[in-house]
Amino acid sequence: MAQTYLPTLKQLQYLVALHDSGHFGRAAEASFVTQSTLSAGIRELETLIGVVLVERTRRVVRFTPLGEQIVDKARRVLREAEELGDLARAAGRPLSGEMRMSVIPTIAPFLLPRILPRLRKDYPELKLYLREETSGQACEQLHQGRTDCVLLALPFSCGDVEAAPLFDDRLFVAFHEGEMDPTPVIKPADIDETRLLMLEDGHCLKDHALAACNRPELRAEATMLGTSLHTMVQMVDNSLGVTMLPEMAISAGILEHTSVTARPLEAENATRRIALVWRKASPRERDFRLMAEVLKQTA
Repeated sequence: MAQTYLPTLKQLQYLVALHDSGHFGRAAEASFVTQSTLSAGIRELETLIGVVLVERTRRVVRFTPLGEQIVDKARRVLREAEELGDLARAAGRPLSGEMRMSVIPTIAPFLLPRILPRLRKDYPELKLYLREETSGQACEQLHQGRTDCVLLALPFSCGDVEAAPLFDDRLFVAFHEGEMDPTPVIKPADIDETRLLMLEDGHCLKDHALAACNRPELRAEATMLGTSLHTMVQMVDNSLGVTMLPEMAISAGILEHTSVTARPLEAENATRRIALVWRKASPRERDFRLMAEVLKQTA
């Protein structure tokens, strides 16, 4: 019987890295190899399957239509290969070995300092690699197999995932002293849409806050320019407008040493639900559910 030569996982990794970066040098850096090694690996793959996958010019790396299809298939193959390792880890000690977790920016600086010491103490064999990115980016990384789980705020459409809810995080309206009447709660109708400052597109907190207010003119008039909650607070502290903050940020002291006051938003859906999500049918589901319990107890 004739011997069949199959692409190697390394060749598929090089191909996916080139597709993601669009540049041979950056792809080589991401793969921890030299550019010549990566280029040779992709040429070997093309020779093996008998087709050109990448059109090479001095300035542009362009994938052929078939190359695009093979990249998609390569991602699935690499994800399945990673799950072989996940099966082995799942059969071992709970919460041990490597775990890659993506965390959105409106959670990471406020929740991680509370949970990481507990994880280090109770699960010293766990090597937790953290990555901060927006909700859309985190979900994309999850489905491409580059991260194992995501600490996310719901509702958010993250595809075919399992989710373990942790707790509800109430939304507050933050304003400079004198900007608004500091009543016990703030109603959406009390917010001046021309003064509302929000995080830029890509941050799900913006969508949660606008949905809770249920005022279309807020979405139309609000200024979307903040890159972080700390930036938003500094803008409010300089009387540039009002903004929305989650309770976890306020509890973590984000308003300390400012003249900013915060009051709960009084609306039907004035909360976001913090959850840990992972790919459905993951062999490490037991680990993720245990991680969710640890987070729930510590948060």
